[in-house]
Amino acid sequence: MAWINSIYLSFRFFQAVMLLVILFVIGYLIDWFYPFVIGIAVIFLVTILVEFYLLFFTKNGVNAQRITPKKMSNGDYNDIHLLIKNNYRFDIRAQVIDEIPYQFQYRHSNWIRKIQGRAEDNLHYQLRPIKRGEYHFGNIMIYISTQFHFIQRRFKEGVPEMVPVYPSIVQMKKYGFVAISNRLQEFGLKKIRRLGHTMEFEQIRNYTPGDDPRTINWKASARTNTLMINNYQDEKSQPVYFIIDKGRLMRFPFGGLSLLDYAINAALIMANIALKKEDKAGVITFSNKLSSIVPATKKSDQLRKILEILFNQKTQYKESNFELLSQYINRHIRHRSLLLTFTNFESLSSFRRQLPFFIQLQKLHTVVIVFFKNKELNDFIHQEDNTLEQIYSQTIAEEYEADKYLITKELRKYGIHSILTYPEDLNISVINKYLELKARGVI
Repeated sequence: MAWINSIYLSFRFFQAVMLLVILFVIGYLIDWFYPFVIGIAVIFLVTILVEFYLLFFTKNGVNAQRITPKKMSNGDYNDIHLLIKNNYRFDIRAQVIDEIPYQFQYRHSNWIRKIQGRAEDNLHYQLRPIKRGEYHFGNIMIYISTQFHFIQRRFKEGVPEMVPVYPSIVQMKKYGFVAISNRLQEFGLKKIRRLGHTMEFEQIRNYTPGDDPRTINWKASARTNTLMINNYQDEKSQPVYFIIDKGRLMRFPFGGLSLLDYAINAALIMANIALKKEDKAGVITFSNKLSSIVPATKKSDQLRKILEILFNQKTQYKESNFELLSQYINRHIRHRSLLLTFTNFESLSSFRRQLPFFIQLQKLHTVVIVFFKNKELNDFIHQEDNTLEQIYSQTIAEEYEADKYLITKELRKYGIHSILTYPEDLNISVINKYLELKARGVI
């Protein structure tokens, strides 16, 4: 008798019942109309029985399967597919409800589909997670009815499953591809002119259109009677560390993602690019204490290690201890490295408290400080002045923004590189800086 729990009456059923009640009242008042009402009631009852027979005398009327990525990408739109197969011989009307993870707070996972007999339907939708972690899907609930649509049969399909949300794998693959191709400008990435030959000689090869004519080897060309060029490759095996601050200032949300998530996505993208450039990639995360450390190497499983480490990183309501970070790097990282540090500063005075540690690191390493501009604050500054209170608030906001530029100026004075960017422009800004430093032979 379990099938009883799968019977549902549609809204159309209750409409039909209400209409019959009204007709019976009219038939009670008008004698000649009563036989017609009885006839309509019999037709309705027969229709219900026919629809019940059609729906419930096929054991597996509908099958459904959910196809999800093995790992969803944080901050990106991830494709979800529902494959629904109609095993009935006739067309059906299907109301599909997918039990998606509660983190999305999504209220539109309810679709009405018309599926032909013995046919399949592919239902596609997208989800955009804004937090890393475990996301649990439930069942796929499908309510089937015929064209009469008086009663429905419920099918509970699919299998509850957990899908982890990792840092942006989609962006990692996209930028990883363009960074080693000639399509940089399509993504807003600058082509940096290389200063001199900060590269290792690899081989002499035939000239092909598009090669730099300054690399032509005239002696080899004279011997072979064809144009030959010197082929160079970038200097390799440079250690690159992505240092991620997890202090309280990295909790600020922009576009649904926290600054920490933006930094983690950028670090993963850059680790992939660095490894493709055959540099060594490593990660350090910290707040009031050191959290996770992945030493810089270029082993085949290094990107997987970095991805797994970044998956569980969370911000904390504590002050970041740059002194502890500086001590660790000075003791354990003895080779000159590129230190890409993702952080944020509350004010000029808070920055100056950390400046001595940056200066100390700069003596042996190449330090790049990455911090953020506030787009909402910038939009507020450029609003029209209406009231005295608003003008006062805009003046304070302008001073706050001016402090950011003073920080970059002060870093430059000590030879420390910096990136001041909006969170949504972080990936492009960091890739540009990395390619620039590589082109200039700084690393």
